[in-house]
Amino acid sequence: MTQAITRAALSRELRALGLTAASTLMVHASLRRVGPVVGGAEAVLDALFDVLEPSGTLLMLLCADGDHPFDPLTTPADPEVGVLAEVFRQRPGTQVNDHAAARFGALGPQAAWLLGPAPLHDYYGAGSVLERFVQAEGQVLRLGANTDTVTLTHWAEYRAQVPNKRRVRRRYGRADSGEQWIDSLDDSDGIAVWPQGDYFPQVLREYLAAGHARVGRVGHCTAELFPAGAFADFAVTWMEDHL
Repeated sequence: MTQAITRAALSRELRALGLTAASTLMVHASLRRVGPVVGGAEAVLDALFDVLEPSGTLLMLLCADGDHPFDPLTTPADPEVGVLAEVFRQRPGTQVNDHAAARFGALGPQAAWLLGPAPLHDYYGAGSVLERFVQAEGQVLRLGANTDTVTLTHWAEYRAQVPNKRRVRRRYGRADSGEQWIDSLDDSDGIAVWPQGDYFPQVLREYLAAGHARVGRVGHCTAELFPAGAFADFAVTWMEDHL
């Protein structure tokens, strides 16, 4: 049987990885790969805030469960972003932004600024939460998450000089005003065709292989911690070279 992990052990491992109280942190996590934690998802969040508080801010992508008309305060997180995101959404003090396609949650001193006014269309581009996250010299923490889950890669898609970027227009149901149409770069299938398929995992794999991240054990998973700005710059260069 896999040994359960305590909140205190997670906090020690996060500090050993390089996480500090001054961080503005975006987390992508697979609780299954982290392993059984005494206290469950709440204890994982507690461990993160043991390190981040009082001056750090946690940011997570929430999006929305499409089975519900969108309400920024009450609609559950998209199940695809993971259980931890939904638990974080419900955590006392967590703030959210009002965007049916790109809802984020944040908790900490920089939360209100990070979640400030953002564009309805091209919601991962200029003026977005992701741009402000980079401006805040944020860090990305991956806790056993799939390699296609680094949301920051979408910000690089807007910056990259790639011809004929693919675009999409989607309809979202809102609880307050009925339907809403939103235009953006294609954030499902990518801005361009890459012959080998989904390029998000490849960008991350090459970034990690270049030794740019701090890598260590957190719980039962391999964790990676890296600066948002450096990763975005790497992703821009990769796209311009390959797409």
